[in-house]
Amino acid sequence: MGYTKTALLMAAMTALFMGLGYLLAGGGGAMIALLVAGAMNAFTWWNSDKMVLRMHNAQPVGPDDRLGLSRMVADLARNANMPVPAVYLIDTPQPNAFATGRNPQNAAVAVTTGLIQAL
Repeated sequence: MGYTKTALLMAAMTALFMGLGYLLAGGGGAMIALLVAGAMNAFTWWNSDKMVLRMHNAQPVGPDDRLGLSRMVADLARNANMPVPAVYLIDTPQPNAFATGRNPQNAAVAVTTGLIQAL
């Protein structure tokens, strides 16, 4: 989801929150809702990657892991001329992988043990 779509989604949620604040407490409620929504948006923008990884109990993978996962991700990132993301392993039998982060400099890639076993 590009920056424009993300900004539009955050603005729409803020407007909805402000509308609810206005209905409950008038103009003052809308201002309080704006401040709270702004703080929530900023917190989410800066911490969403950490929150997702924590939700899945992801463990960081070191550069010399026995599976070669870090080396594989680093090679792919270099071939794409992108910064090398942090690599995480999630201990679950379901085969899955995802990338998270607000930009390439703050990216992380997570892979499940189920996906590694399936490969």
